[in-house]
Amino acid sequence: MKFFSLRTRDKDEPHRTATTLELMFDLASVIAIAAAAGGLHHGIAEGHALDALPAFLAGFFMIWWSWMNYTWFASAYDDGSTPFRVLSMAAMFGALTIAAGIPAVFSERPIYLSVLGFVIMRAAMALFWFGAAAGDPKHRMTALTYGFGILVMQVFWIWLVLTIAPSAALYAPLLIAGIAGELAVPVIAEMRYGATVWHRHHIIERYGLLNIIVLGECFLAIAAMLTTGDRGAPANGHGFLTAVTAAAITFSLWGFYFTREEHLEQDALHRALLWGYGHFAIFASGAATGAGLAVFHEAAIGKADIGYRGASYAIAIPVAIYLLTLWFVRDRFCLTGASRMLLPLIALIAVLLPLLFAEALVPVAALCVAGVAIRWTASRPLSKS
Repeated sequence: MKFFSLRTRDKDEPHRTATTLELMFDLASVIAIAAAAGGLHHGIAEGHALDALPAFLAGFFMIWWSWMNYTWFASAYDDGSTPFRVLSMAAMFGALTIAAGIPAVFSERPIYLSVLGFVIMRAAMALFWFGAAAGDPKHRMTALTYGFGILVMQVFWIWLVLTIAPSAALYAPLLIAGIAGELAVPVIAEMRYGATVWHRHHIIERYGLLNIIVLGECFLAIAAMLTTGDRGAPANGHGFLTAVTAAAITFSLWGFYFTREEHLEQDALHRALLWGYGHFAIFASGAATGAGLAVFHEAAIGKADIGYRGASYAIAIPVAIYLLTLWFVRDRFCLTGASRMLLPLIALIAVLLPLLFAEALVPVAALCVAGVAIRWTASRPLSKS
């Protein structure tokens, strides 16, 4: 029986937007993102930040990497066919399986369930690429390199989880090696055999939508700040002020990201890889900011094992990483003059504020609001050439 084939989309197709299937894929992904952010929140609140952070990054990588691969593939090959839809739904089920296994990632138990979900998502991705190889002769070798590279990496992950205990000395180095291998597959495929025909404006929209989703973790913390106890009683004045201040930080992160400049002003492969991979830190730090806000709220009501200063760092550090990465993938390319270094300056001040103020939520919020106002003053649309 002939293998199914997937047709390419026009990379210059006008008015290309996210499909309802892609939005549903985002919904499945956000469940796993929320699980990872929740684990980070509880780890920091209990005074185990150094243990919780690697677990958060590992869990977040699994869902981000699967989301990213699906997003770029769909941009090039979403032909609306039945095979594409069925494999998309299989990948969504994998995302939910990852979410179910996230608690094990934070408890140093074997991560069987999360890896099963990851393998389901990645196996679906390999089948996607084999379908692309059948339907796009021009990029057949690129697609086959993706497909076989993905399958090889899944064999590695299964071997790692079944044979090496999380407490073993080799586990962390092998985990890092596996992540490096996953990241290498697209680089090898696209650079050696030719880049696929993804749609630039569609990719920019897809990344913006996921950024909004991860900032939703901040909204969860804000909602918790507005009530006291389990019965939904309104918060007192301090709680309400904390919620307003946390909202100012969240809206500022949105404002820093969505400026008038295009995020990816060209489709050169080296820029696309830098921008696409760099967003891992943007997305992870956005979710981590939500976790930090939740920790600050628990510190304020006496339910956290760390004090205000530690909770303030749990907010300031991810905000700084968010801004530094945004500068690294966008602002250093699209701004000139003094404004080009605005985001690194704000990031530096943000991580210094908890040294000056133990309860640094308000100073960080004031810095972010002032910073986004200045950034928008410097913002300008790219000239069309």
